[in-house]
Amino acid sequence: MQKVKIRDFHQARWNEPIVMELNIPGERGVLIPKADKEIKNEIGDGVSNLKSLKRKSELGLPEVNQARLVRHYIRLTQECMGSDNTLGISQGTCTLKYNPKINEFLVKHPGLLDVHPLQDDDTMQGVLEIYYKTEQIMKELAGMDKFSFLPGAGGQAIYSNAVIVKKYQEYKKNTHKNEIITTLHSHPVDAAASSTVGYKIITLMPNDETGLPDWNEYQAALSEKTAAIFITNPEDTGIFNKRIDEYTKAAHDIGALSVYDQANANALIGIARAGEAGFDLMHFNLHKTFSSPHGADGPGCGALGCSDELAKFLPKPTVEFNGSKYYLDYDREHSIGYIKQFLGNTAAVLRAYLWCMNLGEEGLRQAATISVLNNQYMTKEILDKVPGTSIHYNVDAEQRMEQTRLSFDKLFEQTGLGIMDVNNRLIDYGISELWMSHHPFTVPEPFTPEPCESYNKEDIDYYVEVLRKIANECKNTPDIVKNAPHKASKHSPVRIPLHSTEEDFKHLATTWRAYIKRFK
Repeated sequence: MQKVKIRDFHQARWNEPIVMELNIPGERGVLIPKADKEIKNEIGDGVSNLKSLKRKSELGLPEVNQARLVRHYIRLTQECMGSDNTLGISQGTCTLKYNPKINEFLVKHPGLLDVHPLQDDDTMQGVLEIYYKTEQIMKELAGMDKFSFLPGAGGQAIYSNAVIVKKYQEYKKNTHKNEIITTLHSHPVDAAASSTVGYKIITLMPNDETGLPDWNEYQAALSEKTAAIFITNPEDTGIFNKRIDEYTKAAHDIGALSVYDQANANALIGIARAGEAGFDLMHFNLHKTFSSPHGADGPGCGALGCSDELAKFLPKPTVEFNGSKYYLDYDREHSIGYIKQFLGNTAAVLRAYLWCMNLGEEGLRQAATISVLNNQYMTKEILDKVPGTSIHYNVDAEQRMEQTRLSFDKLFEQTGLGIMDVNNRLIDYGISELWMSHHPFTVPEPFTPEPCESYNKEDIDYYVEVLRKIANECKNTPDIVKNAPHKASKHSPVRIPLHSTEEDFKHLATTWRAYIKRFK
């Protein structure tokens, strides 16, 4: 077998200042043309007409010429790691797949980019058609009856679903239903969003053997107070609950809704559908499963799907088609209202449409199959070849889907070095840090890689070889690992503790003014 050769890596280190610090009074990156004489004679200089809309003070943007600005941002990109310059396998639950560059080109098309959200429906039929047709694709893949693409991320979709649950139960006069059931290995935002809406949260603990919620405990938690269950499946550990339809049926039997957090659907597209598992509400993350860059409330879209019974509660507007014209429907009496301006993130919807249309039904199913196959192969390779690794939950291999919660517990016992040390050293090989798990750590020294369909066998073999090398370094040359990273843009990164307190946020500055106040 051919030996995997690890590439040499050293990241650029520019000690680049913040763009505000590049300010030189009088420099310009672009000159705004003055109004032509004919226009000025007709309407004046344009600025004077703004009247009360004019700012009372300068905007305070940095004055930087174009060449220096370009160098600034190019340097910053050289100090970053992303799916275009390293393997995204480390970031489990994020599904950092390859984003086709043709899609990035098309989302900049003037027909999309220059559409003004206040245009009349008649003048943006193409954009509305894309929304409508993408909805039909999502309905087919999810087994749902209606979709909204307004949520800007999975977290906002989950919150919107919690609001819909509340609106539905109030509509049914079920004011006594004030509890939400979720599981510890579901995404934490399921509990957080529901709590924010006002629900009491009941969290089911994982079974020590399988990592899944105990059926008897679930039945005991269900009551006339249960408004809904919020479940991630596969759970954050990558384990699929084969009895999920029994969970949804039990919820329906006591008048509760079943809500599916399907933020990571990469293992199930074209294979299993939320509606057929008995779910009433769900969401996809278009910025993960459907190949937009990862979201974090930026370029994301939490596509929210529901059954016919709940369609009346969807946020407004919805995109409709009357057989000859696409239009926006704002006249929705029972809607939960506005959750995002205008149409939400149009670029994410277009990328999803392009990706699905390019792959087709068989291609989407193949992508899901390969993501599971990749994970099965990678998991076995890591357990066989990387010293000090283990797997904790004892389930059938077929239940392990797109990712696996692994552990460096044995490595820690043997060397005193664990996942944080491995993460620091991983950067020296040009690979972004391993995703561990959401809090709390039910698996010691956890890490959760995810080799979605974008990576081939050679990519996975390379990744496993890097982990193997680092594990051996922990045993043979521990000081190298303890003092890592050595080749990163910043050799001593500031690390915010996992259990953050208010004091920890003094490390952060979200605005220029905050930066000046805290660090200058």
